[in-house]
Amino acid sequence: MEKQRVTHPQRDPDFSTGAYSDGVVCGDLLFVSGQAAVDFANNTFKLGTIEEETRLTLENIKAIASQVGLTLDDVLKCTVHLADINDFARYNEVYASYFTGIKPARTTVQSVLAEGLKVEIDAIFTMPAK
Repeated sequence: MEKQRVTHPQRDPDFSTGAYSDGVVCGDLLFVSGQAAVDFANNTFKLGTIEEETRLTLENIKAIASQVGLTLDDVLKCTVHLADINDFARYNEVYASYFTGIKPARTTVQSVLAEGLKVEIDAIFTMPAK
């Protein structure tokens, strides 16, 4: 199967993502790499409260998915890394507000995150038949 790279719409094309893509479409799935509270217009992290970082992270995932016509309603599975598992309830309240209907399957773990980030989320989307 052929793969298609998907990039955040505000990513500077001259800014290297390193050894990964923001997202990859293969078959009827979109895989979005771990996203965080990144301001793509300035290529900087926007550290804040767990609620602020969760919102920006999910907005970044939405922006990547929108490049191929998808919404958060198309998410099948998320994996979430929290720097502090004690932030779970506050993160979960924001996270839940982004999903309607059937919620995606999800794994949430505590992890050591770079740059002082509080949350990182990756997602797998289904691409509805055309």
